[in-house]
Amino acid sequence: MIKIGIICPSEIAFRRFLPALQKANDEIQFAGIAIASPEEWFGDISKVPESSIREQQEREHSKAQDFINNYGEKIYGSYQAICETPEIDALYTPLPPALHYKWAKLALQHGKHVFVEKPSTTCLADTEELVRIASENGLALHENYMFIFHDQLKVLDKVVKDGEIGQVRLYRISFGFPMRAKNDFRYNKSLGGGALLDAGGYCMKYASYLLGDSARLTTARANYINDFEVDMYGSATMVNDAGQIAQISFGMDNDYKCEIEIWGSQGTIVSNRILTAPAGFIPTYTIKKNQDYETRELPADDAFYKSILRFTHCVKNEIIRKENYQLLLKQESLVEQFKQLANLEY
Repeated sequence: MIKIGIICPSEIAFRRFLPALQKANDEIQFAGIAIASPEEWFGDISKVPESSIREQQEREHSKAQDFINNYGEKIYGSYQAICETPEIDALYTPLPPALHYKWAKLALQHGKHVFVEKPSTTCLADTEELVRIASENGLALHENYMFIFHDQLKVLDKVVKDGEIGQVRLYRISFGFPMRAKNDFRYNKSLGGGALLDAGGYCMKYASYLLGDSARLTTARANYINDFEVDMYGSATMVNDAGQIAQISFGMDNDYKCEIEIWGSQGTIVSNRILTAPAGFIPTYTIKKNQDYETRELPADDAFYKSILRFTHCVKNEIIRKENYQLLLKQESLVEQFKQLANLEY
């Protein structure tokens, strides 16, 4: 049995991770949650008012207590403590992206398997270092692009493979959402914010899945808007050795869109919840042949649960574990290509 702890009482951990984890209780179980110590939250606390420290601790304890009230187990008083404890085997890391590397590295160095929210880190060099440590110690390292495990992808793959829309001429993947509260970490450069890391990674992950091992970027553009220090929307073109093309677009100040369009010689497929379908939701797709339209259902699924299962397989199976390392490196390499083409710095 794998015992997994959570670093940070985040919304996604409470709302998505733990409900999915309950379905896998014969493989992996929740074993505790950590809150940030004052030093981990503020850094140098010598000039931080006691009232601020007390408020931070009370707030984080309150959030963590909700986890314990609903799922049991214990609260660890610091991120370092949960990384170092021998009481757990693995760590789930839903922190802002810029914090992934530090805490995933510490967990790996203390023999913990790591299940990290996307993106794995904010740069290729950091991901390479995590993969190196994990590989040398026989540890699982899994990046949670959960949509890739949803059965709707396989159904659409089969429609294309069966030739119903003829030869694929173009893939177009779009993912964007409206502005959130301005204090959201996505708009904070020091926390790894930015549309590329938050939304663009999804598009590149799916494009890489569709185009295969030779997928690469040829053009990329990152765009800014006034009063924000991070990239707010962007686009890119990806190709493979067979000459197939995927156009991707993404943003954090956009009308909501979460769409795949597959344009073929004899028809077009469009599905609009391809990256974010929640557990139990029944997605649909529209297939158009000239001016004839038909809407069809896709299967409901629980992609988060399946991502957790993939993680457990990585823990137990060296071959799958090594496959995961390569998937991590491929994804971060694509993000790095985007940065270079767009002259984007993180």
